[in-house]
Amino acid sequence: MFESLQERLGSILNGLTGRGALSDADVSAALREVRRALLEADVALEVVRSFTDKVRAKAVGAEVLKSIKPGQMVVKIVHDELVDMLGAEGVAIDLNAPSPVVVMMVGLQGSGKTTTSGKIAKRLTDRQNKKVLMASLDTRRPAAQEQLRQIGEQVSVATLPIVAGQTPVEIARRAVQAARLGGHDVVILDTAGRTHIDEPLMAEMAEIKKVSSPHEILLVADSLTGQDAVNLAKSFDERVGITGLVLTRMDGDGRGGAALSMRAVTGKPIKLIGTGEKMDALEEFHPKRIADRILGMGDIVSLVEKAAENIDAEQAAAMAKKMQSGKFDLNDLAAQLGQMSKMGGMGGIMGMMPGMGKMKDQMAAAGFDDKMFGRQLAIISSMTKAERANPDLLKHSRKKRIAAGSGTNAAEINKLLKMHRQMADMMKAMGGKGKGGGMMRGLMGGMAQKMGLGGMPGMGGGMPDLSSLDPKQLEALQKQAGASGLPGLGSGGLPGMPGGMKLPGLGGPGGLPGLGNRKK
Repeated sequence: MFESLQERLGSILNGLTGRGALSDADVSAALREVRRALLEADVALEVVRSFTDKVRAKAVGAEVLKSIKPGQMVVKIVHDELVDMLGAEGVAIDLNAPSPVVVMMVGLQGSGKTTTSGKIAKRLTDRQNKKVLMASLDTRRPAAQEQLRQIGEQVSVATLPIVAGQTPVEIARRAVQAARLGGHDVVILDTAGRTHIDEPLMAEMAEIKKVSSPHEILLVADSLTGQDAVNLAKSFDERVGITGLVLTRMDGDGRGGAALSMRAVTGKPIKLIGTGEKMDALEEFHPKRIADRILGMGDIVSLVEKAAENIDAEQAAAMAKKMQSGKFDLNDLAAQLGQMSKMGGMGGIMGMMPGMGKMKDQMAAAGFDDKMFGRQLAIISSMTKAERANPDLLKHSRKKRIAAGSGTNAAEINKLLKMHRQMADMMKAMGGKGKGGGMMRGLMGGMAQKMGLGGMPGMGGGMPDLSSLDPKQLEALQKQAGASGLPGLGSGGLPGMPGGMKLPGLGGPGGLPGLGNRKK
């Protein structure tokens, strides 16, 4: 979503940090470029004007221009103002009300209200152990109520039985009563939308609000619609009174202006963002993390959280034990590739690593993308059990059979085997020394060598060192991960990475695997 804005702001701010001293003219010229970049990203004009005025007021002054690193001071000011524009602190859905808590979903047709209702219901059920009831109030769109019922079955959440002929207001009243009688903690009302805002829609929303007394009114907006989404939010807030925003399709290739503008224009917090089609592709909105991503600082905390959610602790512990003996076969490689895919693939992981956003073009040019994971997993899946356990068995005739079964060719199989050998040698060397090492580190190292990136400054055969994290980032990591790593995930670090995926300053040596050897 923010890639083009990230590239533009990155190049502008890098020009400032590369200088030893700054003048008022340097800062003004840079801010003109920042203004242009934000306008091109479809950020609302009044938001851009306010943002640049605030940055200029703080950046043009003797304290900044005469500081030891004035360029970095300006970057910090831009970062802080971005966080402030996005809402300073993340705000979750508020469930502090007598049961059942009514959550009313509003928005235009096609914005993703029904799917988002299912995602929120699944999130509340799985993470907060809430008993949720969903009800579709959309009597206009064909099969809208049936769609919500099927989503409810998919995520194992109860839905209000469909009664033909009832009006949206009658359904809302019945849903609240059914939730109260059924002992539900939360009732989600999925209201109807229109292709555009009109008076009958607003009157219907106001009537539903009157009979259901919702504690939360969430506006679901498509983040790809740009400035129209901002006008939409203002209209709904004035007529219905929204309590928060949910932005969908944040994984798209839009310019990101809606996300940056809506909070500033409406004053209402962005509570959740949809990051994909799957029912678990919903994340809480953390302004500081988004600002970090926009400025290319990465998002280590989200990476840690994603790893904790997607990596099985028992499987990781078994892998760790196996790795201590220096063994690493193609089954292990397949498991590791699968784990990385669950965490968002290579692009998703590297997008959260500080300074790695700029490498995406190099990765694409090297043919290094998430499709490569699929091809490699297909190759391994086409092997027999004996071949996966002992790759030395793979001679020409076997490779020919595997290529036919996986839709690849002998050259791709040879590349996979070469990467596996490099990683196996690395694991054996680390296992023999009793360091544990880390499977992910070996994976990153092997892939970096395949891309020809092993010699890049700071790569360390894998990914860049995190020693540049500032104290605020480390403090945030300590709050998220705990002083001794993630609890219950083995050896005080991240599972699947023997020896622990340790972060600098967070309880023990290590550093992230693939980030170079951090000494004890």
